Amino acid sequence: MDQLIEFATNHWFLTLTLFTVLGSLAWITAAPGVLGSERVNPVEAVRLINHEGAIILDVRTDSEVEEGRILNAIHIPQQSLADQIKRVEKYRAKPIIGVCRTGSRSAAACATLRKHGFERVYNLGGGVVGWQSAGLPLVK
Repeated sequence: MDQLIEFATNHWFLTLTLFTVLGSLAWITAAPGVLGSERVNPVEAVRLINHEGAIILDVRTDSEVEEGRILNAIHIPQQSLADQIKRVEKYRAKPIIGVCRTGSRSAAACATLRKHGFERVYNLGGGVVGWQSAGLPLVK
């Protein structure tokens, strides 16, 4: 034990780096629960839509949505979600899948939904870009 303490003292930078890496790994593992949503891939999202009646919440900007959206998606821009939460209130019992272009804005939207008491909240990993990469369609 004394040797371990001596090593840590003499090589403080390596020790700090080790704890930083371990902390980062712990954060990555815990992030879905901390951020308020579980990440799903496009195939899992389709399963949730088809078998559990999941709702797609598209939080992209108006101009992004004009380029194409997932069929039957509800569009509420991410910055307006807290003010328009009542629009999704009737879907509280269903799974809700947050979608943006790449998955980062929708993670924040999922956290907002969690904060308002929604329990079955998912974030589409890769967003609309990932959806299209999986060969899934968008509608205009």
